[in-house]
Amino acid sequence: MFLASLLMAVGTAGHAACETGLAERMHAKLHADRALDHERAACQPWRGVNGRVIVVLPLPRSSSVPGFTQFDLDVLVVQLADNGNSERATIVSRLFESEALREYDVRIRAIKVDTSRYVLADGARAFGLRVLRQGASRLSPYSNETLSLYLPQGSKLAKVLDGVEVVLERGEWDANCAGSFETVRSNLSVARSTTHGYADLVLRQSHSETVSSAQGETCTTQERQSTFSSQTWRYDGSAYRAAKGSTPD
Repeated sequence: MFLASLLMAVGTAGHAACETGLAERMHAKLHADRALDHERAACQPWRGVNGRVIVVLPLPRSSSVPGFTQFDLDVLVVQLADNGNSERATIVSRLFESEALREYDVRIRAIKVDTSRYVLADGARAFGLRVLRQGASRLSPYSNETLSLYLPQGSKLAKVLDGVEVVLERGEWDANCAGSFETVRSNLSVARSTTHGYADLVLRQSHSETVSSAQGETCTTQERQSTFSSQTWRYDGSAYRAAKGSTPD
């Protein structure tokens, strides 16, 4: 199935980076009275920023609806001690987001930290959070990935890009052969142009579709021609917004 490669990559991403116990220590310090979703908690050294680690604490909220869960999200930039001792880590920047995520028929598979070089201005470097989701239906498979950017501003974190979809895979089929599937993949890059002091962002997107049908005892799949487009996102003084329209590449 076309989702297999994504699901294999996601399988253990949510908590593998928290083996040092840093997430648990931050949780005990900040939210001792609340449960921590250990499976989806994330810790990632901030590549290129000495001694800094990004920690994500998903905190499930109680719900009376079976299968429905909302999560508060505490996103931290943590400074380790000079010897790397995580027990002496201190919080440098932080953003607590109430009801940041939810899941019902679509499950949150993982939360991953993205430490690509999102340099928005001199002295202004952001990092990303990627949330990967998967639907439960076999006949209507669905998965997606969204990207948010966070920018340290002193003791606070500013969420400057909120949940832009960078991967979408979905389809409908009869569990035998006949069906159609589409895949949309996007890449976010930093442009040279600026707006309100921060670099513009460019989202380049590819869109592909396949259609399968039974021809006698043979299942035939046809690939439609892929399309490509790009869209510019500009900083408006508080967050990035999509400029109107997209342009074919």
